[in-house]
Amino acid sequence: MMRATALGALVAAVLSILLAGCSQEIAGQPKPPPQEPTATSVAYFCSMGLFEHGGPKGQAFRAGKSEPVWFSSVRDAVAFSMLPGEPKDVVAIYVNDMAKVRNWDHPEAGAWVEAHDAWYVIGSDYGAGMGGNEAVPFSDENAARSFASAHGGAVRRFDQIPQEYILDGAPLDTAEKSKQAAMQ
Repeated sequence: MMRATALGALVAAVLSILLAGCSQEIAGQPKPPPQEPTATSVAYFCSMGLFEHGGPKGQAFRAGKSEPVWFSSVRDAVAFSMLPGEPKDVVAIYVNDMAKVRNWDHPEAGAWVEAHDAWYVIGSDYGAGMGGNEAVPFSDENAARSFASAHGGAVRRFDQIPQEYILDGAPLDTAEKSKQAAMQ
């Protein structure tokens, strides 16, 4: 029995080292530049044409893939990074930079920001492409704060967006309280 436990611990240690090596290998890969969607771009979760949805979009690049995975909303791009069953070999996520667009429904070409560099307004009166909560991204913190003043919500960084807000559709105050309780 003791031998089986020791063998299990050894296997777990080796797997941990291998997984850590994979994570470092992915993190060290150069980030491809964002692409522009075309009429044939299809949203990952709903399999609908990307242009069938208004509002900011997202795209994720997986290791070794030249084409991005498209998302009809920023919420979906953030969810992709949170869901345990989704690939973890993502080398870059880009979202529309709403500080650089003039048209909410059809963000202009070139208006992209790396998702981890953006400031997000969560809990605003703007919803996602198919309804529900949206995380509105901005490359500029002041632009995000100005948007939040005009449309409600709170400004957060990528890693501060509550999972309950994205995955469960919980209102901002409920998601924030849940996150605070989990941290205690």
